[in-house]
Amino acid sequence: MVIAVRLGVLDVGSNTVHLIVVDAHHGGHPTPMSDWKTPLRLVEYLDDDGNITKKGRKKLLAAAAEAMDLATKLRCDEMLAIATSAIRSAGNGDSVIAEVAAATGVQLQVLSGQKEAELTFLAVRRWYGWSAGRITNLDIGGGSLELSTGTDEVPDLARSVDLGANRLTHDWIHTDPPEKKTIALLRDYIDAELAPIADEFRRFGSAEKAVGTSKTFRTLARLTGAAPSSAGARVPRTVTAPGIRQLIAFISRMTTADRAELEGVSAHRSEQIVAGALVAEAAMRALQIEQLQICPWALREGVILRRIDNQLASRRG
Repeated sequence: MVIAVRLGVLDVGSNTVHLIVVDAHHGGHPTPMSDWKTPLRLVEYLDDDGNITKKGRKKLLAAAAEAMDLATKLRCDEMLAIATSAIRSAGNGDSVIAEVAAATGVQLQVLSGQKEAELTFLAVRRWYGWSAGRITNLDIGGGSLELSTGTDEVPDLARSVDLGANRLTHDWIHTDPPEKKTIALLRDYIDAELAPIADEFRRFGSAEKAVGTSKTFRTLARLTGAAPSSAGARVPRTVTAPGIRQLIAFISRMTTADRAELEGVSAHRSEQIVAGALVAEAAMRALQIEQLQICPWALREGVILRRIDNQLASRRG
């Protein structure tokens, strides 16, 4: 007997608060019912002590309340609410979570960087299947970069590092367009942060399929010639290391306003796409990857798949 459930997944990330609602059951493809998001950029609402400011908390509460209202209207059977890098690294993250719960009823579960990487990897494995062999996945968020590799559904290695596109933009890029010296220094910083992780990944050998997930990678693929989102999720999309290097040389000389005019670049992403491209290029170079397949599934789908797996296990138990 197939038991379907309507799930709401609320993802409080560093860039957005994003709610997706799906009808899902074990062994089936989750059917999207609604997709809502609002920009937030929590990394930009940190004080000098690394705490989320009152203004940032107010914006988060409003977004969580709106998402909860939508989930109620769509008659979700269950709400899975997760928080990632911005709240994970905030000094007052625990009190913010309590504040959100008291005001909205949303119980945020903060994912560790490793868990975030593992759940994203699960979604990628389910999308490509066992025939893909060893998969190495890269995911660039607003606050952190997740990297994982493995031959099963649980990766052999999963790592997270604070190299998110919004975080690096906030911390490093203070002119528009960025100065050449800043780009060079930021590239050196990213390389240094990735060096020990690259050493760990080399122990597992090359991947048979290298994959990129996240809005940043989808944007980079679009800017280097991949099909637009309107073509559908199942259209193959790739991005290459040489393509990203050429793109960096182009967009790093542009202003934020000019980048926002490029097809595939949303207004609130135009400011951080340079930092995102630098992270993508550096990660691919560190792991000796020349081309990435772009997977439409990522963390939120991984959360859904794990929930359905657990539902089946509990019924069998």
